[in-house]
Amino acid sequence: MVIFAANFNLMTEINHEFALTNFYNQIRFALDNFKSHGLNSAQFNNVIIGGLGGSGIGGRIAKSYFSDKVNLPIEVYSDYQLPTYASADSLVILSSYSGLTEETLAMYEEARSKSCTIVCITSGGTLLEWVKRDNVPYYIVETGYQPRMALGFSLTYNLLILSELFGLDLIPEINAISSIYKNLQIEQERANEMLAHFSNKLDNKFVIVADGITESIGIRFCQQIQENAKIEAFINVLPEANHNVFETYYGILPSNFIFLNSQSNDRNKGRFAYLKQLLEKQGNTIFEINLDNSSLTELLKTIYMTDWFSIYLSNEKGADNMTVPNISGLKSFLLTFK
Repeated sequence: MVIFAANFNLMTEINHEFALTNFYNQIRFALDNFKSHGLNSAQFNNVIIGGLGGSGIGGRIAKSYFSDKVNLPIEVYSDYQLPTYASADSLVILSSYSGLTEETLAMYEEARSKSCTIVCITSGGTLLEWVKRDNVPYYIVETGYQPRMALGFSLTYNLLILSELFGLDLIPEINAISSIYKNLQIEQERANEMLAHFSNKLDNKFVIVADGITESIGIRFCQQIQENAKIEAFINVLPEANHNVFETYYGILPSNFIFLNSQSNDRNKGRFAYLKQLLEKQGNTIFEINLDNSSLTELLKTIYMTDWFSIYLSNEKGADNMTVPNISGLKSFLLTFK
């Protein structure tokens, strides 16, 4: 049996402020407990990353980071089924914080039936039982967090799994990132600045405008606003959004716009500039987040800032960011749904 695990303390009801303040501990935990999986990209035709919500977003961010660095297709699936091309030549990386996510469990069963190579990330539940039963390699994470606030575990593991697979060494950069997370006061101040910027429009929905490099962290940003502050949030990605939703931007809209600009493409920089001019001319409110570069460090610092914004926003709105009644109700319903 191949088990990538470590002893961990049972933790319960860790609030979001604690989770963010100690985010570097999640990265450190994954670094300390990562063990070589012994796989290499020459063994596979493709990589499929599966997961939902807070468990799945780490895979999306990892995919975005590696998209211009490797020559093997990486796809992310958040559904009950794997793509039809999944086969014995596929590496399937599945992440479920609770180990109970029914869609992820369904993907696991399909991956087994198709003889895929599987690696899992989980804290327990049915998924942990199955990987032990089936001798499937896995990495374990600490319990007690809301899944959406356990990104440090799944993202770090995904990055390490993929970096070893492709023969890259991310450990020095991830080590450095875990250290800078001990003092990110500037990002918290920037999050407060963003909240003040929209102070008289907090009932509006939020529209995140991203580019290709920032798309995954924009999705994460929307998820955090939705689950923590209970406010609608949507993402539009340039340049595609300039070919459709752009035509709806007339007059003052019931939206707060946040730009996530990696500044990596001059043509997209022009699109952001034109969109800003158009929206502000019509009386709309925009907050710009311009990344210095597309490094892993810069992406994670941006996630840290936007996570804090979702917490500050939830507190300002009086929303209970620790509970998700609608999601919990749906899960209970699905237990009895035939």
